Amino acid sequence: MKNHLLKIPFIFFSIILLIFFYLLIIERNPTDIPSALLNKKVQQFETSSLFNSQKFNSSQEFDNNVVLVNFFASWCKPCRDEHKFIKKISEKKNLKIIGINYKDNPKKAIEWLEKLGNPYSNVAIDRNGEIAIDWGVYGIPETFIVDAKGIIKFRHVGPITKKIYKKINLLIDEVKQ
Repeated sequence: MKNHLLKIPFIFFSIILLIFFYLLIIERNPTDIPSALLNKKVQQFETSSLFNSQKFNSSQEFDNNVVLVNFFASWCKPCRDEHKFIKKISEKKNLKIIGINYKDNPKKAIEWLEKLGNPYSNVAIDRNGEIAIDWGVYGIPETFIVDAKGIIKFRHVGPITKKIYKKINLLIDEVKQ
């Protein structure tokens, strides 16, 4: 009887150990955050534009163009790091890049873009983070690719790196077709 009682903790420990090793060997990418918005239409919103007194109206911005949407802020170090890649992407023809300035001081954002270069065709101001919430943004920077029909096709959480830059270029070309 005692032998059987000693086997139970051993079996339990073995099962836990097997689960632990299974979790170690499966391929998981912690930056792959699921998005309920993929393959869904962009929500309509209206806000202020960073560079002019006109309103930023999303229905006018996402009009039959492939659009890259980038949430950024001047106070965000990873945003500064990825900015060179956003500028490279902006050189692509037939691609519109929209910036959404997240919880930032507009004057500092303008200074930041003047200093580093402005790759955006327009910049929306998201003063209180409501637009980011509607897009399911976890933190900035975050980048989305929207096709010509206004459907979100790709989402990247975190800064664009050299590896992600290559992936985004391929996806943009794929979405354009």
